[in-house]
Amino acid sequence: MGPDLLGRRLLVVTGKGGVGKSTIAAALALVAATRGRRVLVVDVDAKGTIADRFEAAAIGFKPREVMPGISLMAMDTEASLAEYMRLNLRVPIIGRLGPLARALDFVATAAPGVREILTIGKVCWEVRESIEGRADWDLVIVDAASTGHVIAQLGAADAIGELVAVGPVRGQTAWMSELLADPAITALNVVTTPEEMPVAETIDLVRRARTELNVPLGAVIVNRVLPELFTRDDEQIFEALSNAPMLDQLVTRVGPGATTVMDAARLAVAMRRSRVEHLNRLRAEVDLPTLFVPYLFARSQGRRETAMVADALAAELGV
Repeated sequence: MGPDLLGRRLLVVTGKGGVGKSTIAAALALVAATRGRRVLVVDVDAKGTIADRFEAAAIGFKPREVMPGISLMAMDTEASLAEYMRLNLRVPIIGRLGPLARALDFVATAAPGVREILTIGKVCWEVRESIEGRADWDLVIVDAASTGHVIAQLGAADAIGELVAVGPVRGQTAWMSELLADPAITALNVVTTPEEMPVAETIDLVRRARTELNVPLGAVIVNRVLPELFTRDDEQIFEALSNAPMLDQLVTRVGPGATTVMDAARLAVAMRRSRVEHLNRLRAEVDLPTLFVPYLFARSQGRRETAMVADALAAELGV
């Protein structure tokens, strides 16, 4: 059985750029929705990649259902600020914020954490609303910032809480810190691939998360794991066939393509073995549940790929 990720209310998915973080977030949503949970997926970077995984039109700050049980939204700090002012300060907002939005840019530059709190605050608000029965979600999945920025986002509530000892701002961030720190509600999950740089960044992120955050860690999800195509005995056969006399006979019998096949087989074995070294380092230095998603030899990056990854994740999770 894998870790009980689907039993949480908030799953944050991060990882080095290019490792398939958005695909994993979308697949987790599909696994949960297939099992009857209502899911909101939040695209923090608002790059539109989550919508592509469901072959949906562009999404905005207002959640929109893209398939049964799954709704998507894209983070917008200006819209988040407007919502915060309307809900907490009772300030009516008409149209765009204009000068106030420009003031936000100035304040965010002068006081690190302001822009991050608008992002994580919106996420936490959706989770709290769902827990208290005022929102339609059973689970919120965040396609979060990459490993270089997620620490600042998840630590923003604690950082502001340390700066402001009393008053309404303190109260408005304290509940966020409690929600993010609750292991029954929240899990930070890291996506990686079996390559040197992604594994190194994953190890560093897990270490930083444990020392700089109060957010519980969930699982490491290793994406694009190459299959073991050949056994050691198979390898010996390929080596024997690669000798000049045998290879000449193969080319005579099969055609010139035999050389290409032999080279491809040798390359596949070499890539698989080199990646195992990185996985061994990951296992040795990160003591978290690890889920493995196979490399998909597929061209599509839409619903078909999302469904294939979801099937692999469901098997790893034991659901």
